[in-house]
Amino acid sequence: MTSAVADGGAPAVVTGGRAIAWPPRRVSPRVVVRETLFYLAVVIVALIALFPFFWILRTSLLSDSQIAAGVGGANGIIPARLSGAAYKDVFTNASFGFLGPLLNSLIVSLATTVVTIIVASMAGYALARLRIRGAGAILAFILLAGFFPVLAMIGPLFLVLRYLGLLDNIYPLIIVYLVYTLPIATWLLKNFFQQIPPELEDAALVDGATRLQTLRKVVVPVAIPAVFTAAILSFILAWNDFAFAVSFLTSTSQFTAPLAITTFGQSEYQTFYNLIDAAVVIISVPIALLVLFAQRRIVAGLTAGSFR
Repeated sequence: MTSAVADGGAPAVVTGGRAIAWPPRRVSPRVVVRETLFYLAVVIVALIALFPFFWILRTSLLSDSQIAAGVGGANGIIPARLSGAAYKDVFTNASFGFLGPLLNSLIVSLATTVVTIIVASMAGYALARLRIRGAGAILAFILLAGFFPVLAMIGPLFLVLRYLGLLDNIYPLIIVYLVYTLPIATWLLKNFFQQIPPELEDAALVDGATRLQTLRKVVVPVAIPAVFTAAILSFILAWNDFAFAVSFLTSTSQFTAPLAITTFGQSEYQTFYNLIDAAVVIISVPIALLVLFAQRRIVAGLTAGSFR
């Protein structure tokens, strides 16, 4: 540690190769108050945003008798006694059969994600690299389709599926869900592919690779952050869908998880919200874990292409 003179003539102490002003600058009380109010506002907003999730988790851990007693009384905001009976009933009660809807949602979501990544990779690469007349108009149309109201598409799609005899079947949902997933995945991958140096592809083409081989063996491995982000977003959109599922599925054996929740906890005299909220927690956990463990890749994929 040695003495030095900082910029402006102020004395400084050099520690570890860095000059630190000494004595340290005094922080203005106004700055302290402003920062305190800012962080207090952040905490309040975070608590307001997280409270519904806390309430769902709290309700899912109540017993049927506590639900019948209502919110007040012995329950309170934080119940004195918690129970996991609702989670057990969701899986073991024969009238619910939640494992089947979970499996249906998993099949449809994974298949939709795979189809989305394959199609969006080829479409995004074509829009980013090939000289296509009207490429801007095509991309604008894709984005417009992504923002088109879902309810306006249910009627025409219902007529098409009924004509083809594909109603009340989970597998047509794989194609229907592309309405959700394909626009955002194509836009994301197209922007990322534009940032990849063309020299990498030129070298592969000179070595005799085709365009598809170049995309599969050169471009996609480099664009893994964007591909991973597009896959996660596609999975989430398909997993959480309710509008298409409730419109095209009628048999409980074909229900997806979000649709099956609407049949839980209903009796002649009471609604058991603990069963409903337990199912909500169950279908929310995979998404929360997926985002938690992949947040760095998601951020990298979403910010890629933002700067040139």
